[in-house]
Amino acid sequence: MIEVLVTLVVVAFGLLGLAGLQTRLQTSEMESYQRSQALLLLNDMANRMAINRNSAAAYVTTAASPLGAGMTCPTTTTSVVQRDLREWCNALQGTGETTDSGVTKVGAMIGGRGCVERDDDDDDDYLVTVAWQGLTPIAAPPASVACGANNYNGTAGSSCVNDRCRRTVTTLVRIANLEDDD
Repeated sequence: MIEVLVTLVVVAFGLLGLAGLQTRLQTSEMESYQRSQALLLLNDMANRMAINRNSAAAYVTTAASPLGAGMTCPTTTTSVVQRDLREWCNALQGTGETTDSGVTKVGAMIGGRGCVERDDDDDDDYLVTVAWQGLTPIAAPPASVACGANNYNGTAGSSCVNDRCRRTVTTLVRIANLEDDD
């Protein structure tokens, strides 16, 4: 009888371990999904800027006025830049997939925001950043990546403080200056 009880205790601890592992796997899977979505949206804007390089400066949104979650997307679509910014903003908000008869947007990262900033040292370089809400705290992104800074902190007592739940991906878009300097 004692052997059966010991076996039940061992099996119970094993099952609790498996339940914890499953929870961590689901969190990791969601983090991975969000990162892949962010990379797709990052590359989307980088490609749009490279294609429309003569108007690259018009894509600048700055970290203070990002596009995406919680923002009103541009409505004007008279130029290619305006159309690109509107589509990118909608994609960051998750319009690609909706629930509730198209009301709730769920197709992107949690709280996705996008920024296009001009490099201070080189007018032909643009830093494109996508920021979003992570599920668990890790190290905060570098201070040089300002997009979404302090927008993903939790409430008092939360483990999401000091930008530890903010996730970012960035890329540098370099627009060649093909003018002749002679």
